Amino acid sequence: MALRSAPLLLLVLVGFALQESCFGSSSHSMKYFYTSISELPRQELPHFVVRGYVDDQVFTYYDSHSRKFQPGVSWMEKVEEEDPQYWDRYTQILRNEEQLFRGNLETLRSRYNQSEGFHMWQLTYGCELLADGSKRGFAQYGYDGRTFITFDKETLTWVASDPLAQITQRRWNVNPGLDQGRKSYLEEVCIEWIKKFLSYGKETLLRIEPPVVTMSSRTEVEDGMETHVCRVHGFYPREIDASWKRDGEVWLQDTLHGSVVPNADGTYHYWLSIQIDPKERGRYRCHVEHDGLPESLDVALKESNLGLIIGCVVAGLVLGCLIAGTLIFFKKYRNKYRAGSRE
Repeated sequence: MALRSAPLLLLVLVGFALQESCFGSSSHSMKYFYTSISELPRQELPHFVVRGYVDDQVFTYYDSHSRKFQPGVSWMEKVEEEDPQYWDRYTQILRNEEQLFRGNLETLRSRYNQSEGFHMWQLTYGCELLADGSKRGFAQYGYDGRTFITFDKETLTWVASDPLAQITQRRWNVNPGLDQGRKSYLEEVCIEWIKKFLSYGKETLLRIEPPVVTMSSRTEVEDGMETHVCRVHGFYPREIDASWKRDGEVWLQDTLHGSVVPNADGTYHYWLSIQIDPKERGRYRCHVEHDGLPESLDVALKESNLGLIIGCVVAGLVLGCLIAGTLIFFKKYRNKYRAGSRE
């Protein structure tokens, strides 16, 4: 299968380098996801889709309906100022990729001796510029939701994930020069593109939004233990350090946590919970560190509201009894007064 030509040609332009100190202490990434589907349940869906991400923003896209490589964010329009043919050139590249991926699906279906129907061929590749200045790159193909073959940058070889993928592995590993070029792209050229795109979208990609931390709690009726949930809202960039601490030390016992999830406005949220004995409530804190905070936060646990609720209910019952008693007293007094008046 001729699968190796276009993925690295997509962005093999020489980007200009910016000083890494311009980008603060956060990590940044650029990733591309190609998906080709052989048979769709609904014809109005595209059978070939490409999405490019800088961090978690879709900044470029292409599909088999529009057949145009287009910007996904307004700041990507700046690329035309330096390269007026940018969109047209890569539109043609991706049209060729569309046909190539469709042919690969047929080849793989035949190789795996599968009938016609829903099958999927995917490519994921990209790079990361980490907060400590280190760099990472990756490239991987998948078939029907499973890893098919992966590029190993250290050995400059492709590694198959099943016996039938070894056919492709043998074909792709015969030209080390091409793999050296792929390694160079993932470790150098791709990183320069990250820096270029960060300069285009610095108002959003390099902004800093501090987290807002809120606490909620409940008491388990069965055993009297308390569950406290620390919610961290609206922060950017994505990197955050949030943990439970007991007596100043990180505490993992009886804790749960979610994933860092994007909000509709491009910020993120996160949660972590802990179950404790209410007698030890004062020993625990929710600890949060983020670039948007001048210093770390240590948020104390809230009092459980179960006692307050029970107190309110009891007070309400007492008050209700007092009102009812007063009404009965006045009713009896009024009836007695009326009876005395008739006599």
